[in-house]
Amino acid sequence: MDVSVYRPDELTAATRTAWTTMQSEAHLRGRPQMANPFLSPEFTLAVGRCRRGVRVAVIREESPCGEPTAFFPYQRTPAGAGRAIGLGLSDCQGLVHGPGFQWDAHELLAACGLAVWEFDHLASGQQPFEQSATGSFPSPVIDVEEGWEAYLARLRTQSPKFTRTTLAKERKLGREYADVHYVHDERDPAALRTLMEWKSAQYRRTGRSDRFAHPWISQLVHQLFHTHSEPFAGILSVLYADGRPIAAHFGLRSESVLACWFPAYDPAFSKFSPGLILHLHMAEAAAADGIAYLDLGRGDKEYKHSLKTRELSVSEGWVTRRHPVALAHRARRAPVRVLRNTIVSRPELFGRADRLLKGVGKLRERQKATHVQEHCPNP
Repeated sequence: MDVSVYRPDELTAATRTAWTTMQSEAHLRGRPQMANPFLSPEFTLAVGRCRRGVRVAVIREESPCGEPTAFFPYQRTPAGAGRAIGLGLSDCQGLVHGPGFQWDAHELLAACGLAVWEFDHLASGQQPFEQSATGSFPSPVIDVEEGWEAYLARLRTQSPKFTRTTLAKERKLGREYADVHYVHDERDPAALRTLMEWKSAQYRRTGRSDRFAHPWISQLVHQLFHTHSEPFAGILSVLYADGRPIAAHFGLRSESVLACWFPAYDPAFSKFSPGLILHLHMAEAAAADGIAYLDLGRGDKEYKHSLKTRELSVSEGWVTRRHPVALAHRARRAPVRVLRNTIVSRPELFGRADRLLKGVGKLRERQKATHVQEHCPNP
């Protein structure tokens, strides 16, 4: 096994094409998770423009001149601690490879100069990495390979009340507001800014950390929004009413998978459940585009349970070599992981934590309002 390590922008066009081809064939070869856009060269290139230490190991079985048989994107600290590309943001991670490829995880880490490699959304079927997983979690999906009508029929059977109520709310929205329409691939940057403002407000309102307060994440999303090709695209989907957006979603598309990522809506329209209406339109449009499934991402959210048709499995954990850096990294990260997973897995603890975070969010909003009043007094 020959391993060569490159920065993403050092990959040749031919090498990137080989990577894309592996992804294109993955769904046909029974490995659909490998076709996820988070595993694409475009996502790695975009992260590489925003973050330091992004590398790609190109693996060839015979020699440096042979055809690539696998690609392993990762991020590396100067000390040799590795993590999955976009860890904390990406919803699918791992090694992209051709059929029948086998590898040794520790040998691969040594070739990449890594003492440890951390992941939290490892795609299933990556046995050399899965052996080091500390837990596995469901990632709900919406199957649309058989078409929109087939999905809607299944939804009516498995979630009749949810389906009936959501469709009724859409009809009510159409009666109360003019020009209700959906745009699957909106190219107006103003709509993206609106979505990001909604999402930031949602993070603050619920006491969560605002991801878009980090400049590199905003930069990454804008780069992906402007990335548009046949095998990969950033897709902004928007539901409009009265000429203005009321719900929006930004995600990533490969040839067969639409990865759901950042959904948000205008709270003024919450009684219509615009986010759910939006997701149904996304499923219909994705089916028309030849998408096999929408990956809703890991997370125990009620709307995901209502929309899903099945679940994939993703894992989290560390692959470690015998090295002080690996021990220190795991000692620092493991307690946080254990605490978070314990809270999420126990409804009584999650409910308390969620109420506490929302209370923090309300306090933030009151402090913000007070600050505005003090610095902008009424005339």
